[in-house]
Amino acid sequence: MMKFTKQNFIFLVGGIIIYVVDIGVDFWVASKYFCQGQYSWSILILCFRGLSSVITQIFSYEWFKNDWESTNTRKLKWIFLVHLFQCGIFIRYWFALKYGCQAAFKQNSSGTTSETDPPNFIQKQAVDVVTDINMLRVFKTFLETTPQLFVQIYILMEHGKNSICQYAAIVMSFCGISISMVDYQISLRKSLPDKDEFRVLPKLVYLFYKLLTVTSWILSISLITLLSVRSSVILLIFLWICGFTWALKQHTTFCKSKKMEYLYRTVVGIILIFTFFNIKGKKTKVCISIYYATHTVVTLGILFVCMFWKPSIIKDIHFTLVSILTFLSLVLGIIFLVVYYRHFHPTAYCRPQACSDEVDGEAGQKDRVEIGRFQNFIVQ
Repeated sequence: MMKFTKQNFIFLVGGIIIYVVDIGVDFWVASKYFCQGQYSWSILILCFRGLSSVITQIFSYEWFKNDWESTNTRKLKWIFLVHLFQCGIFIRYWFALKYGCQAAFKQNSSGTTSETDPPNFIQKQAVDVVTDINMLRVFKTFLETTPQLFVQIYILMEHGKNSICQYAAIVMSFCGISISMVDYQISLRKSLPDKDEFRVLPKLVYLFYKLLTVTSWILSISLITLLSVRSSVILLIFLWICGFTWALKQHTTFCKSKKMEYLYRTVVGIILIFTFFNIKGKKTKVCISIYYATHTVVTLGILFVCMFWKPSIIKDIHFTLVSILTFLSLVLGIIFLVVYYRHFHPTAYCRPQACSDEVDGEAGQKDRVEIGRFQNFIVQ
């Protein structure tokens, strides 16, 4: 179990500030579109915000229920009410600040390593609660930020209404998507006892791999939207069906109830539209190769279709800029992907007994440290 440091606590506080600012920005953008008479854009942004909020609150409450069901049944009633009013994430941030502060600033330095000792227990509590928050942030990112990003890019390319603030918002959204994945990967590494520390260089390579591949894919789908909104919607639905079906075939065991497991697989299908992750903790070489090979073929196909289906669009400066960015980010993203998996993936430098991507299995399960609900989730 890795330690929760003062630097982690500072990033946690920054995450809370960003979360609150993000809420304010969403309502500000929605009100701006509403005042301009663009009611459909305003409603879409609020719908994405509402959908992501409801789903994250459901998962958050379910996790509280699983953790507290046998010990704090009375507290679950007010926990339910807080989640009903869409404020459950703030409870999680409160616990993260509480345990994080104790782990980073108040732990004693006795040097003991037992899981039951107070310092180690607080460390585990801090890591676990931050991991939960980062998982919820991943859900929010792909249920809210990514769809809103599509809307912003479509408005920019189709209607030509742009400003420095709009460009900045789009760039920040791309960075936010990739950073949320990196943050979760860091938390996951901390919560798994057999994974080595995620150092600075691997973090940067992983960040650019996610940033560039996600950027290329979102821009390519946005180009289809220029040709036909219906075609882009059909493509997204088809990709979701593929992701959902794959999650079903993996027989995931992330949730305790069947209903929550199907909701989880539904969200996984949405996430898999935009980026790859291993939901069973198994080796990913074949799956990730197929995934990004398909993305590469489809992306190049979209660029050629746009050029031949609607030749006049080539003269549009936005199309030219987006096409160049799509191609460059695709090539660079694949390069960073290869570098990460060849040199910085845990299987490239971890201890022999930890070199499998498998998080937890039947064999040796009794000898492993309990690692919570994420024992069957992603290790990329």
